[in-house]
Amino acid sequence: MIDRYTNEKMGKIWSEENQYQKWLDIEILVCEAWADLGIIPLPALKTIKEKAAFDIDRVREIESQTHHDVIAFLTSVSEFVGPDSRYVHYGMTSSDILDTSLSVRLVEASDIILEKLKKLAQVLREGALKFKGMAIMGRSHGIHAEPTTLGLKMLLFYEEICRNIERMLQAKKEISVGMISGPVGTFSNMDPRVEKYVCDKLSLTVEPVSTQVIQRDRHAQYMTTLAVIGSSLDKFATEVRGLQKTEIREVEEYFAPGQKGSSAMPHKRNPIISERLSGLARLLRSYSIAALENVALWHERDISHSSVERVMMPDATITLDYMLGKAIDLFDKLVAYPENMQKNMSLMRGLVFSQTVMLALIEKGVTREDAYLKVQEAAMKVWANNEGKTLKDFALEGESFLQHLAEDEIKKCFDMKHLLNNEDVIYERVLDKNCC
Repeated sequence: MIDRYTNEKMGKIWSEENQYQKWLDIEILVCEAWADLGIIPLPALKTIKEKAAFDIDRVREIESQTHHDVIAFLTSVSEFVGPDSRYVHYGMTSSDILDTSLSVRLVEASDIILEKLKKLAQVLREGALKFKGMAIMGRSHGIHAEPTTLGLKMLLFYEEICRNIERMLQAKKEISVGMISGPVGTFSNMDPRVEKYVCDKLSLTVEPVSTQVIQRDRHAQYMTTLAVIGSSLDKFATEVRGLQKTEIREVEEYFAPGQKGSSAMPHKRNPIISERLSGLARLLRSYSIAALENVALWHERDISHSSVERVMMPDATITLDYMLGKAIDLFDKLVAYPENMQKNMSLMRGLVFSQTVMLALIEKGVTREDAYLKVQEAAMKVWANNEGKTLKDFALEGESFLQHLAEDEIKKCFDMKHLLNNEDVIYERVLDKNCC
């Protein structure tokens, strides 16, 4: 899935080499802290910092025998360091480096996701301004309701991405914790000052209470946040897919020169990016369920979460990074067809103004129930009429309307500007804050 839509750094975060490097960085920081406390001799610390390294192939070889990745890693490191390696991993347990390094990598992944969220917000904001005032049919239940604008659709997407930026910042904060607390988290052979030193160096806060693992409700919040963001992209993509239907064709994904839509039908121009976003969002949502299942572990910990996270964390962050890149491209190049928007708004022959007519009757003293029935009766005639007569025609011909409204008052009800005259108000309250 790595391509120009995916930040190369995201893939590197989850590489085997980076995983071991993060482990080594943490082990060295722990040694530094112990040396400050007088537990590790300074010459030994010097040797560790100069010689500590690992060999991935050697780690794999050892792990094939030990079936324990951390022990295999430490054995490889010890072969580089020599006798002073006895101070490496002093007082620690495997989860100290596993969970703390996972936090570091999730923070790094968060920064990449946040960068793209802000870029997408910028693209949607520009789209909202570009398409402001471009009237388009609003639909509820898939049926014509009242007109809105394409700009307002983009503005809604922009506002939602702004909320997702806030969610992502909170998820990043929630996962920005580390622990170096030893078996079952009691500091039995560890000094809390070591933990504080390491977390400070890694720009993490200390997990207040750990039980050999950082509690997985934090990771569940992180993963559900990714799922919510993915669902927003699914929502945006679903709107594009709906508006690109042949019989609607009010917007369309950019179709590049030389692009092909079907192996069988040369005429096809399909919303493939939107469909891809919708599909991948399902994958992200499935990972959120797995993350929630990981919250409950046996007693102080088990490793039922571990196998899940080794797949889930890299896959979910890489997937969302890819999706955001695609969404940026989709909305940056979105094609609009205002002539089709106008044509589609006229399909219902003025029915979209039914509420305006009803309210005009109410203002003249007609009860809401009677006004509704009068307009509905005329509207049903429009639905059934095949001669092209409009709601305005039936209103101008109907005594039940003319006894309350003058002809010019009826005609005024069918002014599109009236329906959209508060668009500026919505723009002002959204664009006053800028999350880009």
